[in-house]
Amino acid sequence: MWNVSELECSNVLQFLKQYEESSYSSKMVQDESETMLYTYADHGKQSHILDGNILLSHDASLDKYTFSNAISQSVKLGIWEASLEQYIESIEFITNDLKAGRKIRMTRPAVLRKQGELFALRHFINLSSDLLDTPDFYWERDDLETLYQQICGYYSIAKRTRVMNEKLNHCVELVELLSSHLSDRHHVRLEWMIILLIMVEVGFETLHYIDRYLIKDNDKEIHENSH
Repeated sequence: MWNVSELECSNVLQFLKQYEESSYSSKMVQDESETMLYTYADHGKQSHILDGNILLSHDASLDKYTFSNAISQSVKLGIWEASLEQYIESIEFITNDLKAGRKIRMTRPAVLRKQGELFALRHFINLSSDLLDTPDFYWERDDLETLYQQICGYYSIAKRTRVMNEKLNHCVELVELLSSHLSDRHHVRLEWMIILLIMVEVGFETLHYIDRYLIKDNDKEIHENSH
């Protein structure tokens, strides 16, 4: 927040806390929060970042918005990076099991949930955010677009997004491999069940056949003896 003391900022956040939904852990919020010092640039100079500090021009309302917008993108990306790291840790045992040739300790519904988590994260990064391109707001504001790109460059947003997508692709490949493996195993189980049912049916038919002809032979023998 601009021109707001730490106490006031804390009070505002505490007031808003009652309305939050699906909140992140306090540790994650603390780890991914961003605080930057700012001052005003010399007269006639445009807003920019210098040595990690914000220098604002004196007529800087939209400049403040641009800084806040870019910093918020970095914070959101940081949250998603942390979420992806947690996801990677949650499936790390799978790669160890595959490497050791052990049985996969995950069910098909669990794999489906993991796929859903991945696609949700992919959607947030690539479709529901402006990480891959410049927001429409800056299209007709060249000076603000330049400032926005400078801040994004400072936080390495494009590089971080690219690295994150590469990690996501690797996770997708692993989960798809699991899904395929479990589906194959399920199909094999179904095939064996069908084979077993066929064998049972053949067994019953054999018993019926034997029973039917034994009865006929017995009836015939009884009939001959009676004559």
